[in-house]
Amino acid sequence: TEGTALVTQHGVNPTSVGGTPLGRGVSTTLRPGQTLCLVNGLYPLELHVEGPPPSPPPSSPPPTPSPPPPKRPCPPPDPWTQCGALLVFTPPGVIPSSKIAGFDLDGTLISTKSGRVFPMGPEDWRILYPEVPKKLKELQKEGYKVVVFTNQMGISRGRLQCSQFKAKVEAVAQKLGGALQVLVATGPGLYRKPVLGMWDHLCQEANGAVPVSVPDSFYVGDAAGRPQNWAPGRKKKDFSCTDRLFAINAGLRFHTPEEFFLGWPPAPFDLPTFDPRKLDPSGPLYDPPDEPLLSSTPEVVVAVGYPGAGKSTFLKTHFVPAGYVYVNRDTLGSWHRCVAACEAALGRGCSVAIDNTNPDPESRQRWGGQNSPGTIEPLYPHRFVACARAASVPCRCLLFTASIEQAQHNCRFRDMTESDHVPVTDAVLYGYRNRFVPPSLSEGFSRLLHIHFRPHFRDPQRKRLYLQFSAG
Repeated sequence: TEGTALVTQHGVNPTSVGGTPLGRGVSTTLRPGQTLCLVNGLYPLELHVEGPPPSPPPSSPPPTPSPPPPKRPCPPPDPWTQCGALLVFTPPGVIPSSKIAGFDLDGTLISTKSGRVFPMGPEDWRILYPEVPKKLKELQKEGYKVVVFTNQMGISRGRLQCSQFKAKVEAVAQKLGGALQVLVATGPGLYRKPVLGMWDHLCQEANGAVPVSVPDSFYVGDAAGRPQNWAPGRKKKDFSCTDRLFAINAGLRFHTPEEFFLGWPPAPFDLPTFDPRKLDPSGPLYDPPDEPLLSSTPEVVVAVGYPGAGKSTFLKTHFVPAGYVYVNRDTLGSWHRCVAACEAALGRGCSVAIDNTNPDPESRQRWGGQNSPGTIEPLYPHRFVACARAASVPCRCLLFTASIEQAQHNCRFRDMTESDHVPVTDAVLYGYRNRFVPPSLSEGFSRLLHIHFRPHFRDPQRKRLYLQFSAG
């Protein structure tokens, strides 16, 4: 019946409804107000029946929802991305391709309106030749992706505002048809041409995973190493060879703007004196080759050579493991401390390896002390040769034969691979060259060894980097 409940006792414990015991298997109806005791009059329960909830009063129809606000159009994606000292401009319409038509910017696609070498401002530019826009469009029709690679050191030096240069690039791209990608090296290091950082970034990160075919690609630039009077009416020589070396590093065919856009014949050119690709790692380590490199008795060895010539690595590789005490001015702070460290080591019966640049006899000996009363003897040398003489041990000279060009290359390589090393500027290297006097036995050296630079690389990536031209 509606509003009642059927109760059945299933267990042996007596259950009662309204005070009446049921018994096992007996059923009865529990009505509202009656009491159900589950076990022996305990746990009383009452049945209360609630009616259905009252119907809500009639209400007004729900309001008509207001239309959603109009969606704002999403801003277009930023065509500029940045990776450290590299800026990349990829506007809409740039299509990845296995064929890359690479170009330098200044002096290749554009020049200055003012006629000056460097632009007066962000508006001081013009298309270099009338043939340029048409030629770029033809390349794109042939399936090439047009990519510009440009060095802009002025950005990192604060001479060129990044925002202004971006606006200039966008204006140039629009003038040339729009669909060209631009990679900008804003400072020194791996991305700066002729090093292949920008090219590697294009191939690995900025070409939509499409492999680049080097044989089907090429590069055009005006820094081509052309000498003075390389063509009639062209009296100035190229300011550098950076663009040609960039193409050589990448294995790309190379053209100058005049050759590519105007059809001029190839011009003569000069490559740098030092070519890292020709370095022979298997040649003799030193000359004369029959001279023992190490001594079994105490001695002093004095290294002579450019910063970056390999002196520290050579001494730490060959001499320090053999027990030589390593003395270095960069570590100790002054030549006085170097002399003191040398004297102390010799006093303990140790051999000493002097790791300084030592460009001239003064730095290798430095006269000091005082004459004995009544003598007219010259001042006794008071540096490393003198230390050896005072200890009655021989003093050998290790002349590191790396040229200034190779030292510059080594220093740039070190800057790109060793973050904890103090950079060596070209001014320091030129200063060394101006002071350099070749060492000779007349200075008091017992032997003179010529040490040749023989590189060893930790991994293939470092070797690949070292074998690239690093400056024009």
